[in-house]
Amino acid sequence: MSTQETQGKIDKMKGRVKEAAGILTANSTLEREGAQQRVTGAAQENLGKARRKVGELVEGVAEAIKK
Repeated sequence: MSTQETQGKIDKMKGRVKEAAGILTANSTLEREGAQQRVTGAAQENLGKARRKVGELVEGVAEAIKK
């Protein structure tokens, strides 16, 4: 798992907590910030996964060429 994936998961979790706190306290601003942070974290996590998979594919092609 890449650093970008890990940071995305952390941001996604922070966003969920912040969003839930906003719902519980009826603070729409906090809820909106949490939702935005959750979505941003998910996007960052997915970008990290995509980068890792492309890297794995490139390594696989390189190994195939060496043979």
